[in-house]
Amino acid sequence: MISGSSGGLDGGAEFTAEGLETVLREACATVGLGSRGAELLRLGSNAVYRLTSLPVIVRIARDRSALAEMERAVSVARWLQTQDFPAMRVPESVAQPLVVGGLVVTFWESVQEHVEYATVGELADLLRRLHWLEEPESLGLPYFDPLAKLAASLEGLDGISGEDRTFLEERAASVAKDYDRLDFVLPFGMIHGDASIGNILRHRDGHAVLIDLDGFALAPREWDLIQTAIFYDRYRWHTKAEYAEFVHRYGFDLMNWPGYETLADLRELMMVAWLGHQVGTSERSAVEFARRIRSLRTGEGRDAWGPF
Repeated sequence: MISGSSGGLDGGAEFTAEGLETVLREACATVGLGSRGAELLRLGSNAVYRLTSLPVIVRIARDRSALAEMERAVSVARWLQTQDFPAMRVPESVAQPLVVGGLVVTFWESVQEHVEYATVGELADLLRRLHWLEEPESLGLPYFDPLAKLAASLEGLDGISGEDRTFLEERAASVAKDYDRLDFVLPFGMIHGDASIGNILRHRDGHAVLIDLDGFALAPREWDLIQTAIFYDRYRWHTKAEYAEFVHRYGFDLMNWPGYETLADLRELMMVAWLGHQVGTSERSAVEFARRIRSLRTGEGRDAWGPF
């Protein structure tokens, strides 16, 4: 990790398009990249820029607490490259992550100029291949605890009504009891942590690559299969044929496992809690959060959920 001089931003840069321009400029200058004309692609929990000088993506995390995660993500990317595994790459000559203005900055090779997602079948292929790999101890991957992650998300959920928050907390407590009794059947080991169709892109040369590597951890492999299953089963975001292809190519149907509904309930709660953090910044998020809460209360209407 390298600390930037902070350019007079010792109190921390504001996480706005204007405040981040200084962070972007200083970070790029530190590693010898040009930032002129950079395009802001996304401003959410991270700011994501595309450089025009080189096919490089710059990712700026909202606060310094992301430092350990991003150090691990960079290490994972470099190790996956040694395994010739199709994933996001980091520029070899760039020492990173950087801390500039109290924010964590990382640099990634651009997958392509326009976002194009790969297929559910290709996701299954990459997960099967990933789950066969044996990670080196040097990566220092943490053990993944979804209950702790959900609890932390609910604890910081201040933008929703007290009634909704209490409902989510009570539901989480109930799911936690069921989760603790689960008997996992797939081998324990390295997972992506957020494996879904949204994190597999089509590379400009045609092959599929995994992105967003900061969630790599050690856990039951079932966790990497749950999103594809519920995207099909509960929300109809995948077709029956797509899910059948996923099962065929991975070699295991999570929906036939007795613990499926519990794991699905837990992952769904994490999705709803995540969306709850966005309600104050987006009307679309607020409307979707209300729809999802209503579904959880009534057990109906999940097929009307919109993907985020």
